[in-house]
Amino acid sequence: MAASARYSFNTLFLIFAMVVAVAALTWIVPGGEYQRHEVGGKTLVIANTFTRVESQPQGLMALLSAPLKGFIEAAKIIGFCFIIGGIFTIIQNTGAITAGVNWMAWYFSHKPHMQKFFIPATMTLFSVAGTTFGMCEETMLFVPLFMMLAISLGYDSLVGTAIPFLGAAAGFAGAVINPFTLGIAQEIAQLPPLSGWEYRLFIWLLSTFFMIAFVMRYARKVKADPTISPVYEIDCARGLHPQAVAPGHARMEGHHARVLLAFALALALLVFGVIRFGWGIVEMSGLFFGLGLVAGVLGRLSIGGITEGFKAGAKDMMGVALIIACARAILVVANDGKILDVMLYALGGLISHLPRVVAAQMMFVTQGIINFFVHSGSGQAALTMPIMSPLADVIGITRQTSVLAFVFGEGWINPILPTSGVTMGVLGLAGIPWEKWAKWLLPLQIFFFILALLLLIPPVLLHFQ
Repeated sequence: MAASARYSFNTLFLIFAMVVAVAALTWIVPGGEYQRHEVGGKTLVIANTFTRVESQPQGLMALLSAPLKGFIEAAKIIGFCFIIGGIFTIIQNTGAITAGVNWMAWYFSHKPHMQKFFIPATMTLFSVAGTTFGMCEETMLFVPLFMMLAISLGYDSLVGTAIPFLGAAAGFAGAVINPFTLGIAQEIAQLPPLSGWEYRLFIWLLSTFFMIAFVMRYARKVKADPTISPVYEIDCARGLHPQAVAPGHARMEGHHARVLLAFALALALLVFGVIRFGWGIVEMSGLFFGLGLVAGVLGRLSIGGITEGFKAGAKDMMGVALIIACARAILVVANDGKILDVMLYALGGLISHLPRVVAAQMMFVTQGIINFFVHSGSGQAALTMPIMSPLADVIGITRQTSVLAFVFGEGWINPILPTSGVTMGVLGLAGIPWEKWAKWLLPLQIFFFILALLLLIPPVLLHFQ
């Protein structure tokens, strides 16, 4: 489940190098900040309140303590990773995952004409979840399952990771009713809920189609020649190859079926809780922790088996936790050094002097840059939309267009960012080094970057409302 120490070290070193680079910027960039106020439980930036303040260069002690501060600030997502790692190991130890994967692999092997629908059907489901209730952290629970299933069907761990993660990302970037990004951004921009849904639905269809096409094209290649996979050696070293997880070596027993049923019921409860009660990561962690306990009992594990399984799975996530902590340390250093608001102010000033179409596109680029530091969709909306929405009025584009630029910058760019806790958590669960993932995903990211620029042209010309 966990990546090798060598790969974890490389990624961790890369992230810490970024922390050092941002700390160096605090010695160069003059300080500045916006005033903020509380509205409906959200801390919003007040537009046109930027002032220069005394710079706060981050010295050696601030740099060395930043990872711990990052760990504290990212405690929820780190704890969520520990729980997901532990719970999945418990479920895996019951044999239910292996039995379920084998059954599905057997089904598709006996109905090869159905296998071609596996990737598009499952990715579409995740995309629907992303565009409706903003599935993001929840994809981590599915990664080990789909990774094993994909490998049993002749693919690799990249395909298994991409199905839930990129599927949900397609829906997240093509948000139609996502309350955690689109909803909050429209509220701040003083727009009616669900306004502009027609064009957003078209974007969602494009996003989902191209995301599926990319994964399917790669899946066909890797099935024809597994050695072309960037993670071929890693998968083989972990015993993850089609021969190792081929169907037929595990039977579906009654207790396996009960564990899988509990898993399905927990997912249904998750969807209900997020939509009906607005559950966050704490409630989701509690739900999955309860699932692990129930699965352990239904799977006939002893108390010792449950606790040791949980500890083993959580232990595998330690490297991921350190990476997430260092990633959050980048934001800590930028905030403490008083340069994050300076960047936002400078980018806003640049946008205001550009032609309307280019200005809308630069809003998207700006959101992508800010997303490197701020990975919470609602947090980024609270930081940027109080500035971007009135700026849209000044440059002559609609506020709806500024919201669209935010959704693009927060959605399509996230899956490749090494500073994203969710991205690194997903890759940690899959055991895929970020460097290999980024190289594999880069062509798709370039494509979606260009697509976003093109999709922002019609809203400007047609005064998208």
